Amino acid sequence: MARTPRNTLSSELIVRTALELMESRGTDAFSLRGVAAELGVGPMALYTYFRNKDELYDAVRDHLMGLLPAVPDGVPWPDQVRAVCRSLRLLMLQHPCLAQLLAGRPLSGHETARVAEGLLGVLRAAGFDAETAARTHTTLFTYVLGSTSWEIQMAAERRDPEAWRRLRATMESLSAREFPSVVELAPELARTTGGDEQFDYGLDLLLAGLQLRTPS
Repeated sequence: MARTPRNTLSSELIVRTALELMESRGTDAFSLRGVAAELGVGPMALYTYFRNKDELYDAVRDHLMGLLPAVPDGVPWPDQVRAVCRSLRLLMLQHPCLAQLLAGRPLSGHETARVAEGLLGVLRAAGFDAETAARTHTTLFTYVLGSTSWEIQMAAERRDPEAWRRLRATMESLSAREFPSVVELAPELARTTGGDEQFDYGLDLLLAGLQLRTPS
């Protein structure tokens, strides 16, 4: 790996390089030493910009969260909520490392706060009280993070022939007497492990319940 020319190292270059490594090797294998090696500099050179790995994690997460579009104007609040949730899911599908970064440090970072501000603002403008708005934000965030993380994991298993074989073998080994519903609905369960339709199904359920609490 060629060395980074003197005076060209920057926080932006480090963040971009870290993101590339996370996406190619996964966050578990990511390290500051690996980023330094990729840039062709000594590890100490990175400490000028980031004091530790957590700070770099936060910077990568902020970079990705900054790509989310603003909350759309001029549409009913349920559609605004849908837009925010769908955009976050799409971003995580495009950059699977973001799901791990959000799960590990969900409340850190300026851009995460910006996204939260947009969603909370929509809920407060719709007339929900402070506690309901906060609880709804947490519920929606954990739904998007959890369902998308599951979708990413299942997609990875489908790409791995051995993992997919083990999963199929496990399902086929289940006793219809002991697990009648699981065995009967196995095809349906397989079809609902991800995708736009399944995500919107869950989101619509949450929004239907929330609309019952709409202030009169």
